[in-house]
Amino acid sequence: MKFGVEGLDAMISGGLPEKSICAIIGTYGTGKTTFALQFAYEGLLQGESVIFISLEEREELLRATMAQKGWDTEVFGDRFSLLRLDPTDFNLAISSIKSELPRLIRSVGASRVIIDPISLFEGLFPDSAVRRQEVFRFVEVMRDEECTLIMTSETDTANPDGSRYGLIEYLSDTVILLRYIRSERLTEVHLALEVVKMRRSPHSREIKPFEILENQITVYSEASLF
Repeated sequence: MKFGVEGLDAMISGGLPEKSICAIIGTYGTGKTTFALQFAYEGLLQGESVIFISLEEREELLRATMAQKGWDTEVFGDRFSLLRLDPTDFNLAISSIKSELPRLIRSVGASRVIIDPISLFEGLFPDSAVRRQEVFRFVEVMRDEECTLIMTSETDTANPDGSRYGLIEYLSDTVILLRYIRSERLTEVHLALEVVKMRRSPHSREIKPFEILENQITVYSEASLF
C-alpha cells in the first residue's frame, strides 16, 4: 500500500503490507496529517475506497488543505469518506470509532482507513488501565477488517520518540517517527523521518530528511542526514 511519496515508499520496501496497522508519530508541525492525507489520496488514485476520520481538524479545513495541494477529492465520489468526530462528545466518539467504524468499512469497501489523531481517542478514557484495554480491543477489531489502518499521534512531552500515551507503537506493525533536527548553531531547523519498526518486511533504519512542499512531500532517501 504505497504512500505515493517516492522516498518513503523506497524506505519501506515499496509500501505498507496490506491489512497492516501503521502509526505516524511526531510533535506538532512535523506533518503527521499531511502524510496521512497523502496516504489517503494515493489510495483514491489507485481506485480504492478510503475513510479519513479527523478528531482534530474541521472537515472544511481538511478539504481546503487538499484543494491547496491540487487534489480534487470530489471526483472520487462515494469512494472518499471524510468524517469529523468531536472528541469532547465522549459517548458519540467512542461509539462511532468502536461500533460504527467497522460497519462503515464494510459498507463502502474501504481498503484504507485513517484516524487523525488517535491520541485524542486515547485521551477519552479516564485512566491508563481502561485506556490500554480499550485501545487494544479497538486494534484487535480493526485487524479483522479488510483494510490498512493509519493512526497518527503526538509525541509524549517526556519522550520525544514515543506516542502521547505510549501504546500505539507497540500495537502497530509499522511505526514512522517524524522529528525536528536543529543545527548545532541553532540557525536551521530540518524535518527528518525514521522508520522505527516494520513487522514482516525489510525497511531502512536510517534517519532521512524530508520537506513538505506546496503540492508534495519529498523524502530524500538517498541523502545522508546533515
